[in-house]
Amino acid sequence: MNELSHIGNDNNPSMVDVSDKPDMHRVAKAEGFIKLKTETVKLIADNTIKKGNVLVTAELAGVMGAKKTPDLIPLCHSLNTTNIKVRAELKENGVFISSEVSCIGKTGVEMEALTAVSIALLTIYDMCKAVDKTMEIANIKLIEKTKANVK
Repeated sequence: MNELSHIGNDNNPSMVDVSDKPDMHRVAKAEGFIKLKTETVKLIADNTIKKGNVLVTAELAGVMGAKKTPDLIPLCHSLNTTNIKVRAELKENGVFISSEVSCIGKTGVEMEALTAVSIALLTIYDMCKAVDKTMEIANIKLIEKTKANVK
């Protein structure tokens, strides 16, 4: 597989035609991390960030981001997701975000899972930027994708 699937015969970007593909149950999982100062972690743990509950807000933002993926990424297909889970876990040096997105469709939900993580992390950045100028978002990656026949 040496060809890029989103480049047409005219060498221009093109959405992949999935019309002839069968509907499958598809799941994708992604994760990422934002490194924070110890003081910022404590503020989050104590729920004293002025913008509100950082972890809950990040989780909700991640779900919303997954739903908006085709509005953000030009060649991404619109999918009817059947489940979106985003989890924010406070660690001693930051916040770990994980997502799991599923659908029944003709193409995978990798971009939705990655977008969920990215938006959750950006939400944490936005909520904490007044108290932490050293934040670093890292290691956003797809960790698993599966597809199975629809039962």
